[in-house]
Amino acid sequence: MKKIMLLSLAAIGFAAVYAFQTTPETLAIGDTAPKANLKMKNINGRETSLSDAKMENGLLVIFSCNTCPFVVGGEGSEGWEGRYEELREFSAKNNMGMVLINSNEAKREKGDDLESMKSRAKENGFSKCNYLLDVNSELANAFFARTTPHVYLFDKNMKLVYKGSIDDNVDDSKKVTAPYLKNAIGNLAAGKAIDPAETKPVGCSIKRAS
Repeated sequence: MKKIMLLSLAAIGFAAVYAFQTTPETLAIGDTAPKANLKMKNINGRETSLSDAKMENGLLVIFSCNTCPFVVGGEGSEGWEGRYEELREFSAKNNMGMVLINSNEAKREKGDDLESMKSRAKENGFSKCNYLLDVNSELANAFFARTTPHVYLFDKNMKLVYKGSIDDNVDDSKKVTAPYLKNAIGNLAAGKAIDPAETKPVGCSIKRAS
């Protein structure tokens, strides 16, 4: 009996190690952007991929939505959404593209459908952004994206150089003391090291369909 139990535990341990080794839980710094040619519906009426949106110096990808308070704000919080247009302009100034990705497949009928995305972008000043609908959370799954927002910055070779949060203050943009993403964009454009290259993503979980 003891021998059988030991063999069972060994088998479980092997399976756990195997799963850990073969199932990555995150996109690592230095990895190439996955599914870069996946076409997604854009609020501008076109279909757009990451490759389409990339500019000479790279691409900024932000997983976002219409319904998370960390994005849209509320109850004393400004939310990060109001910084999207500034980030688009700053990225373009540094010759980098930008896309917003809505992967909330489970909430398409509750405010995260394409028409709601169009309205949200127009009403809140970021209609010039590429805002893409990620069907069945396909891109989010490939990125192992967790939250809205969750940020990924890629260099000219589509290698990941920064991931995590936009900055350190979702409530008030005027009280930001660590503009992680803007620093990363500026350093990437200047050919400088990005530090930190990783920060903790803060937001609501992406609502994948069950």
